[in-house]
Amino acid sequence: MAHPFELGQVRLTASRWLDNQNRTQNYLRFVDVDRLLYNFRANHKLSTNGAAATGGWDAPTFPFRTHVQGHFLTAWAQLYAVTGDTTCRDKATYMVAELAKCQANNTAAGFSAGYLSGYPEADFTALEQRTLNNGNVPYYTIHKTLAGLLDVWRHIGSTHARDVLLALAGWVDARTGRLTSQQMQAMLQTEFGGMNTVLTDLYQQTGDARWLTVAKRFDHAAVFDPLAANQDQLNGLHANTQVPKWIGAAREYKATGTTRYRDIATNAWNITVNAHTYAIGGNSQAEHFRAPNAIAGYLNKDTCESCNTINMLTLTRELFALDPDRAALFDYYERAWLNQMIGQQNPADDHGHVTYFTPLNPGGRRGVGPAWGGGTWSTDYGTFWCCQGTGLEMHTRLMDSIYFHNDTTLTVNMFVPSVLTWTERGITVTQTTTYPVSDTTTLKVTGSVSGTWAMRIRIPSWTTGATISVNGVAQTITTTPGSYATLNRSWTSGDTVTVRLPMRIGIRPANDNANVAAITYGPVVLAGNYGDSALSAHPALTTSSIKRTTSSSLAFTATSGGSTVNLGPFYDAHGFNYAVYWNTTGNTIRLVNASSGLLLGIQNMSTANGGRALQWTDNGTADHEWEMITDGSAVRFRNANSGKVLGVLNMDTADGATVLQWDDNGTADHKWTLLDQGDGTYKIRNVNSGKLLAIAGNSTAVGAFAIQDADDGTADNRWRIALN
Repeated sequence: MAHPFELGQVRLTASRWLDNQNRTQNYLRFVDVDRLLYNFRANHKLSTNGAAATGGWDAPTFPFRTHVQGHFLTAWAQLYAVTGDTTCRDKATYMVAELAKCQANNTAAGFSAGYLSGYPEADFTALEQRTLNNGNVPYYTIHKTLAGLLDVWRHIGSTHARDVLLALAGWVDARTGRLTSQQMQAMLQTEFGGMNTVLTDLYQQTGDARWLTVAKRFDHAAVFDPLAANQDQLNGLHANTQVPKWIGAAREYKATGTTRYRDIATNAWNITVNAHTYAIGGNSQAEHFRAPNAIAGYLNKDTCESCNTINMLTLTRELFALDPDRAALFDYYERAWLNQMIGQQNPADDHGHVTYFTPLNPGGRRGVGPAWGGGTWSTDYGTFWCCQGTGLEMHTRLMDSIYFHNDTTLTVNMFVPSVLTWTERGITVTQTTTYPVSDTTTLKVTGSVSGTWAMRIRIPSWTTGATISVNGVAQTITTTPGSYATLNRSWTSGDTVTVRLPMRIGIRPANDNANVAAITYGPVVLAGNYGDSALSAHPALTTSSIKRTTSSSLAFTATSGGSTVNLGPFYDAHGFNYAVYWNTTGNTIRLVNASSGLLLGIQNMSTANGGRALQWTDNGTADHEWEMITDGSAVRFRNANSGKVLGVLNMDTADGATVLQWDDNGTADHKWTLLDQGDGTYKIRNVNSGKLLAIAGNSTAVGAFAIQDADDGTADNRWRIALN
């Protein structure tokens, strides 16, 4: 297993990421705690102390008011842990003290012992009886309060928070303990956040098995059972209702060792990332999952709810702790963290307000609120959406997954300007970089570094030719894309590791339409700047025209519809209409084998029927170029040199059958589906046989022939799609 460092052990240094943290810090220091307490005090029959009520999703009449306060507690506690900000600490402890007064007044308010909320306890009775129809999701709000109190206890050391937390958790136990399993499962049809997560965390924090028992009551069989069987039944489900449950499954696995929990969490991640995720790393449209691989048909204004992505990042780091050799986890993490979440925040707003959805429609623009309440960006007191709350948490823990450790081994997962203080070992690691503008980062190791120990560095799937040097001396270690390079050495204070991850322009086609695609540069999704112009369709893009115009920023130009368009990082696409997905019909691509790094071509550049497909060095010949022709949800690969399409000899369905080129005569073996692996690679599955495009014998040799093979997990079954 791998372990994250404590929040206070990693700090960001000057960068785009620190700017986000600072803006959120401004808001957290500014907000009036008495206003945030208004609904709690009013509900528990205490004076509101003259404070004005809040609005939006925390208005006094909003059904699930008092969900956001738990997010504030977590964010204040995290920021105190990260920066030592005593203003944030004091706001958190003041809120806890006032919540304790609310809880202490329950008898007078007519509530059961331990209850703490901004709406009547009667909503829970209606929830249990399945008669609740006012739009409330009661346990969703309770989860947020429990989690916030737990974080104030953990990060600030507040025993007051502990006491309020245990009383509220005790109320949950009493309330749910009297229900039958059937009643409980029926109640779980209503969104309940991550109740299984926070109660498992409470068990880990206290060692009291009571809380694990309560946590398991929130195991939602209708969601868990299909996932345990690795079945994708997500279509139509409210997306963010589900992801917190999966995080809970991962935590329950850690607490119990029951492998079914691990399988649920892992399968949920695989299914979501591979079949339900957009190029920027987000998922969902109008807050709901759509059919597997339905991407191009759902590029709307209301894509990629922020909460979903934040929770997927949490799930990802949970799974990495269990499987620290799986580099694809942090390939995805980087993709979503960098492209969606860093740009979620409005850089022009000193309080760091956020967008609810991240639009991916042609001519979209950030700043889109929820269907319920609407709006553009969040505001100081008038919105309080779920995504505003999770955004506060996100931008106060941007550093929490850069580094992990296991005994004396250090893992570097993210390339972000930062300082790690490995207190237990007396080691400091200073990472300096302008990544992703630059492809290079340096890690200077100082302090009590003596002895032999290992530094593991993620080598992303999107790179080739990665290099690692120490004090300017190149190291002869393996840097396979999609893996971890291990630098095992005897260290001296001052040793400087330089990591170079060459970047190139790439393409990420939509799962269901290969001619609707996003353009990438290394880990960065690029967006076209269309100013205030409206777009009615995905602009046509000449992919061969994309050029970087300066080394000092990620500025590119390209030709679209005969005109020049400027492209830049999507995380910086603010204040203008943009294009993220493009019509790439008619362009050619190259297929790069993930195992060998060689290109798919045709033996001897043959133009005849039956010419065999093989892998070869990138020597610029035309047989390495393929046009992707959309055919329903599948694609045909037409060779630019011969005009033939890729197929299987005699339409064979067996493992090891020869892959060749043939006239485009409409047979099913000419159709292939692209299966996004979430790390920049694809499995390419033959529609006729169900087998994958692969290389015979898993060979990495020049001239090795292409075959179709079973989906056996070998790297030769995966391909990167590169632009010409």
